[in-house]
Amino acid sequence: MTHYGFTLKFAVPDALEMETLETRLFEAGCDDALVGLGQKGRLALQFSREAASAEEAITSAMADVKHAIPEARLIEAGPDLVGVTDIAELFAFSRQNMRKLLQSHLATFPLPLHEGRASLWHLAEVLEWFRTHQHKAIDEVLSEVARVSMQANVARETRRLPPEEIRRFDALAS
Repeated sequence: MTHYGFTLKFAVPDALEMETLETRLFEAGCDDALVGLGQKGRLALQFSREAASAEEAITSAMADVKHAIPEARLIEAGPDLVGVTDIAELFAFSRQNMRKLLQSHLATFPLPLHEGRASLWHLAEVLEWFRTHQHKAIDEVLSEVARVSMQANVARETRRLPPEEIRRFDALAS
């Protein structure tokens, strides 16, 4: 069994008090999470869960939250989205060196999920690129959690589209 660290963010009913949320979560098995309620109607849980795989850890945590708060809706699983600064910090580069690396490897570096003033990438894709193109040692647990978090976030977004739109955009994207 391995300890997996990850974050789950949910939209929850405004009417639930913090103490009620904490009690329900604890009783549902989320006693391995730090609870954050910074914004009304939002819930962030920082888990350190022991499981046989990252998928088991994340899916069981999601199920525990849904058991505690059936109305909870997943906003985001992480770690997933990263910017230049995040990537630079992860590999102990300066932001400027990371930008130079990106510019010199435009053809092979993963395409950003969002490109603009602040570009965003899926962490799992970035880690895989560093492993294969830069021969960097990658934390396997982080890589596994990032991959499952990305899958959860993509699945969440995909469920919002009708099947015919998914097929149409799949054909255009390839």
